[in-house]
Amino acid sequence: MITLLAFVGALALLVVFHEYGHYWVARRCGVKVLRFSLGFGKVIYRKQFVANGTEWVISAIPLGGYVKMLDEREGEVAAAELSMAFNRKPVLQRMAIVVAGPLANLLLAVLLYWVLFIHGLPGLKPVLGEVPTGTPAASAQMQAGETLLRVNGVFVPSWQEMRWELMTLALQKGKVKIEAQSADGRHLTHLLDVSNLQADDLDGEFLDKLGVHWYQPTILPVIGKLVAGGVAQRAGLQVGDEIVRVNDLPVADWSALVEAVRSHPGLSLILEVNRAGLALRLAVVPQIVEESGARVGKIGAGPKVDKAAWQAMLIEVSYPPGEAFHQALRKTWDTAAISLKMMGKMLVGEVSLKNLSGPITIADYAGQSAQVGLVSYLGFLALISISLGVLNLLPVPLLDGGHLLYYVAELLKGSPVSERTWEIGQKIGIALLGTLMVFAIYNDINRLISG
Repeated sequence: MITLLAFVGALALLVVFHEYGHYWVARRCGVKVLRFSLGFGKVIYRKQFVANGTEWVISAIPLGGYVKMLDEREGEVAAAELSMAFNRKPVLQRMAIVVAGPLANLLLAVLLYWVLFIHGLPGLKPVLGEVPTGTPAASAQMQAGETLLRVNGVFVPSWQEMRWELMTLALQKGKVKIEAQSADGRHLTHLLDVSNLQADDLDGEFLDKLGVHWYQPTILPVIGKLVAGGVAQRAGLQVGDEIVRVNDLPVADWSALVEAVRSHPGLSLILEVNRAGLALRLAVVPQIVEESGARVGKIGAGPKVDKAAWQAMLIEVSYPPGEAFHQALRKTWDTAAISLKMMGKMLVGEVSLKNLSGPITIADYAGQSAQVGLVSYLGFLALISISLGVLNLLPVPLLDGGHLLYYVAELLKGSPVSERTWEIGQKIGIALLGTLMVFAIYNDINRLISG
């Protein structure tokens, strides 16, 4: 229910903003708006105000909306109202009306980010973890414990911001300038080579390929919780037990214990345990579990986590109103730019079409972000609003960008494009958007099946 409500709420807000952009500019240009609809199909609610004659409706299919304007191409227009017809307006006014919808979505994103940057965004301190040998980070002499400060001169207050900046630069090849501060306070500069990154690397965690990992406080191999009736409890393990060795091999941290258990599904393991100074040897046989098509072992035990150490790695990024607005503009611009780049690389085959998402995935993310909290949900809304604005500006017939393309052609040639051109464009647009929707829904279903 949370997912459904979050999805419907997101769609309603984004569609209303988009269509109101069209409506507001149309009214300023003197165009009569016949209907403002949230949704498509059968009308389930309507309200009309005498002042401007616009009919405000809610329709049965909530996957979009539309603004219907007075237009001679769609029906007979009374002589007294010809001056209010959309098709009678100068081409520059028609262009302004068309582009207003996508711009309204981008404006919504700016407003949302502005509020978020003033309120404060939770994040992780940009502290570097272990740097694997042979990686670009190792070649750049980056070391564990450094606090990353700037990426190509852009201040990165959190790990998330650092990751975002690197992603925007990842496909430009060459080297990226990283400024950092060492654990003892020295200012450091690194040149991180990102030229080996491929477009497909962005499908996953591209930082792994660079050797850039976030520092995580060490989790000791101490039992913090047990699944009732699980393998670990049945073997005699208790909360507070420290695992010293597994099959006579020393265990340095919890991840080493997890790796030993996962790699021995159904096979006996001898655990050497320190229980309040008492040395014990216990045998466990990890339960066999199917995970992503592989057989792994699990024993039903969780670690004892030092909450204070993890809390110390959290940060809240906020700005005063003026700087917050600047950051909101930058964030919206950068997100729109990388969205366009990714779309372009999809068209030429450099980025997988697996990155396309449809309504099922969007609904899933809406629900997940809503359950995390309001800040997360507003961030999700901003991101989707940018995507909607960018998508509608693409020069594809049926979309606002397609109409804008026709009006640019009209402006250049001095006369409207022919009705035949409009008809052909409509068919091409339907085919393109239909194909994209098929791919997006296929990806959605594939994600659900594969988990």
